[in-house]
Amino acid sequence: MSAARFHETVIDRLSELKSDSHEVQEKALQTLAFITKASPPNRSLLAQTDGAISTLIDLSKSLSSTIETLSLSILFNLSLNPDLKRSLAEMETIYLLNSIIQSPSSQESSKLASSLICSLAMLDKNKAKFGAAATIQLLVKSVSKPSSPATHHLLSSLAELVHFHGNCTLAVQSGAVSVLLQLVGSTDGEDLAGTSLAILNLLARFGAGLNALRGTDQIVSLMVDVLKGRSMFSKEGAAEILLRLFDESEGCMRDALRLPDFPTVLDDLQLRGSVKAREKASQLMKKMMEANFDTHIDGDSMFYGW
Repeated sequence: MSAARFHETVIDRLSELKSDSHEVQEKALQTLAFITKASPPNRSLLAQTDGAISTLIDLSKSLSSTIETLSLSILFNLSLNPDLKRSLAEMETIYLLNSIIQSPSSQESSKLASSLICSLAMLDKNKAKFGAAATIQLLVKSVSKPSSPATHHLLSSLAELVHFHGNCTLAVQSGAVSVLLQLVGSTDGEDLAGTSLAILNLLARFGAGLNALRGTDQIVSLMVDVLKGRSMFSKEGAAEILLRLFDESEGCMRDALRLPDFPTVLDDLQLRGSVKAREKASQLMKKMMEANFDTHIDGDSMFYGW
């Protein structure tokens, strides 16, 4: 389709979006969603059309769940173009996405809103905007609720946003560490556990997150349980958290030495783990050997010959 023909099509479809008929609006939105799904040039041309983005944002507030999700789908398509991420991340749009996540009309709208947040947050300059709009606190609260089909999308958005230091602080202050550890310990899905561990590692890069992990009861035992029987992605995350804990706390290393099967767990990970997991297991083993101290269990002195 030529640029001139495309522009004419967009103008016609935007005109139809002003119709009082939901059916006409839906068909126009379906056309726009189709032509922007896989074509960066089409996305740019639509974004440059006067009134297009504001109209889509207005329709994202529709009481019709179909019109809402179609509008969000198109906005998400536009956000895939790197040069459009900044202009799309207006505070009005961010607050709209927050409201959808807080009170979604459907699981699909929640997934699309969180996916759009994740896409826009990939531009580093946008990350602080979401922090200022209280999106971090909202995401933490949302993932603390019973698991839903949208939970993974919400976690992915949180993972992208906490690459920014200020958002890490907000997440920790909002109780993210305990919420994420609950997901790690649940049986709702390995992808949720693995993503939660990845976020915990991002939070642990800074003092507040690491201190929150250190202050969690039985944190070492929980991470070792992950090493025993969860997915390889989760094992990689748990091993990295243990490394961070051991670097900062001799007490955490003592807790690990009190677990009689810890050496066997590390041996197994070194033999059967992924490349990253084997590397982390080797580093953990080295730290334990270098520590070279006794642990005391029930008054008896025990030393493991690492």
